[in-house]
Amino acid sequence: MTRLPSIPAGRWTAVIAALTAVFLLSSTAAKADFRLCNNTGSRVGIALGYKDAEGWTTEGWWNVPARTCETLLRGALVARYYYIYAVDYDRGGEWSGRAFMCSREKEFTIRGIGDCLARGYDRTGYFEVDTGEQRAWTVQLTDSAEQPAPQPAPTRPRPAPGPPGAPGEKGSKQ
Repeated sequence: MTRLPSIPAGRWTAVIAALTAVFLLSSTAAKADFRLCNNTGSRVGIALGYKDAEGWTTEGWWNVPARTCETLLRGALVARYYYIYAVDYDRGGEWSGRAFMCSREKEFTIRGIGDCLARGYDRTGYFEVDTGEQRAWTVQLTDSAEQPAPQPAPTRPRPAPGPPGAPGEKGSKQ
């Protein structure tokens, strides 16, 4: 039988700390989440839409301080497309799009994206995020002044993004 070397009593704290650090690093390296980084100078409110095994869901609000990141969904991503609506609390304005889903002013989880107004919700335009079927994704939210310079349009036409049944009128991306 092999005998392990003895560790002096005062060194146990360092050994436990080292083992804990190794465990935390190994567990976070494989983590797969949907995150949003607020790279603006303002506090922002975030609403998120996605389709899972039970259908379309919208959720809000995550309040994300300036220059911080927040995990919106934990675990491996279940969809390729996610939809975000964000509000700048400090300077006004919003980040929106043409994929219409339900929301409301207070905290919410809403199943389904149709008949928002008839069901007592707001009809809100979310912008689409294509994760390319990655297991994890981080959205970088920036001020318009911080956006990179526009790139020239590609010379070849690209197919329109969006899965069949994505939000929008008449089944097409708006």
